[in-house]
Amino acid sequence: MRARIILDVDTGIDDSLALLYLLASPDAEIAGIAATAGNVPADRVAANNLAWLDVCGAPAIEVALGAPEPLAIPLRTTEDTHGPQGIGYAELPESRRPLSDRSAARMWVELARAHPGELIGLCTGPLTNLALALRIEPELPTLLRRLVVMGGAFNHPGNTTPTNEWNVHVDPEAAKEVFDAFSSAPADRRPIICALDITETIEMFPEHLRRLAERAGCPPDRPVSAHDPDGLRSTSPNPVVRHIDDAVRFYFEFHRHHDQGYLAHMHDPFAAAVAIDPALAVLRPATVDVELTGTLTRATTVADWAGMWGRQPNADIVIGTDPVVFFDRLITRVGDFARAVHPPARQEVS
Repeated sequence: MRARIILDVDTGIDDSLALLYLLASPDAEIAGIAATAGNVPADRVAANNLAWLDVCGAPAIEVALGAPEPLAIPLRTTEDTHGPQGIGYAELPESRRPLSDRSAARMWVELARAHPGELIGLCTGPLTNLALALRIEPELPTLLRRLVVMGGAFNHPGNTTPTNEWNVHVDPEAAKEVFDAFSSAPADRRPIICALDITETIEMFPEHLRRLAERAGCPPDRPVSAHDPDGLRSTSPNPVVRHIDDAVRFYFEFHRHHDQGYLAHMHDPFAAAVAIDPALAVLRPATVDVELTGTLTRATTVADWAGMWGRQPNADIVIGTDPVVFFDRLITRVGDFARAVHPPARQEVS
């Protein structure tokens, strides 16, 4: 049975890889894509999603525009991390595909109502759209088959402040509304949370890009290297591989400039892989809440692992995985997909 997924993204370099992973997975089907403001503004996110669909030769998939601002605070974006357009050095052609006539929140609600118990929600950006959808339809926690969220940090430092993770930081009120709402979900429908504790172990290196290009049938003449000058561009004849290289190179450089090495944390494609196959993850139930008033800790996700609050678990937190297995799947799926969409005999640099 194929996993039918509502994808809510703030595309984003690693969001791009999550989208490609889903498009490349024969056991997944994207029912709709919600563009949420986060890494870049929502309209840019939507344009990135439409452009990736074009590059991948994807069929018509609904892309709905989300709210332009978080629920209660001004929007903060992160072009320093993801580039001015959100996709690093990649330069995707503008798409002529139309945006949906309905809002992202309305798309969430109407798809879930039309397919009760069938859809998996996958959120790799701030939770603004889902929180707005829950205000329209409070029964979403039982209408969805499952929810998978990339966000939060528990027994791990934050990546935005000392204690909080980017997606929650952008809209903590939305995150709290979502976690509170899913307190009513049965145990088998608790959200799966892919937090920094685990996603920062999902480290992509230049070797992964080389393997992906080889799998796509276009081994690079000059593979991406830590010794390259900043801003070098790919010459791959395969558009999917070329744009991935150019996007991820920017991400490598960002991590190196922040003393983390020439690597990139693949937060979002890991969450996409877990949405399709939860067996990739070791899960531990907990009660999760979001701090909204702390002077130093606002937007921190807090997990009660031991039941000290006297509340039932409302999340299953990923506490373990095998990054080698994940990257093997990513390289195989996306590499084969890139080769199928742009066969080597017909590849031309465009």
